[in-house]
Amino acid sequence: MFDVLIIGGGVAGVSAALIFGSAKEKSFMVDKKIGIIAHQKNSSLQKAIFNNAYGISSGKLGSELLEESITHLSENYPHITQIENEKVLKISGESGNFKVTTNKNNYQSKLVMIGIGAVNPFTIEGLENYIIPHKKASPEKNRIQLENNDHLVTEGIYAIGTLAGHRSQLVIAAGSGASAATDVLTLWNDGKPVQIHDAVKE
Repeated sequence: MFDVLIIGGGVAGVSAALIFGSAKEKSFMVDKKIGIIAHQKNSSLQKAIFNNAYGISSGKLGSELLEESITHLSENYPHITQIENEKVLKISGESGNFKVTTNKNNYQSKLVMIGIGAVNPFTIEGLENYIIPHKKASPEKNRIQLENNDHLVTEGIYAIGTLAGHRSQLVIAAGSGASAATDVLTLWNDGKPVQIHDAVKE
């Protein structure tokens, strides 16, 4: 049983995973099990090149960032379970006991965080009632999002990145994943606000 299972290995999903990973020393993180289904094949980053993203060298390819981010997660936070080469087909159950079905396995998780992009059609069964037209994309692009309130779709399920209704800018997607992750950390910290910062030791 995962405490939170992240679906999607793009900007929003990996950003959330990095925040969870960095929080490992917090007392409320003891015994918390975090997983990410790091499917990247359909990520919009595959065709991207970056010249306008904070902290990223000009000319960096999105395909490189995808690989580097997963390596970063593995090397710095190996306690985060990475599940590769699986595609989520269905989410069922309820908060505290979700069943996530992929093309290869079934997983259980108390919370689920979804960051697979805003492409139509949305192919994960079980969330059809929350699909709406994307509020910040051009209508001709036929993008969708999951209806949500500050990332929360329904109890225990969070949408992040463009699937939450954000524009497809890298820094926006990254911030969305980080924001939702700190909301979950705050939940685990009995509602006391949590921010995760690493600092240089003096």
